[in-house]
Amino acid sequence: MKYSKYTALRKGVVYDLIGMASSFIPVIGPFLDILWAPYAAKKMRDMYEGEQGKVASIVVFIEEILPITDMVPTFTLMWLYTYVWQGKKSPVPQTIEVEVED
Repeated sequence: MKYSKYTALRKGVVYDLIGMASSFIPVIGPFLDILWAPYAAKKMRDMYEGEQGKVASIVVFIEEILPITDMVPTFTLMWLYTYVWQGKKSPVPQTIEVEVED
């Protein structure tokens, strides 16, 4: 994961709001979803690594393509799953002491 815990939350909320905004635009909104769905799937895959990221990217793609499901906050739900329900901690840098002998 490239992002810290709360950076991922902020980005996820913004992506969710963008995805929801297309449902408020009459006539053009569904066509915007066709463009937004692959981009949202790519962003989800970039934000979450491994098998979970792959599954989440497929879910967000399907959620954005289907017309009525735009109101589901998929990015925020993935963040909750990752950091609250699963209890994953943000990566903490570790110091490794090395002793050099001549």
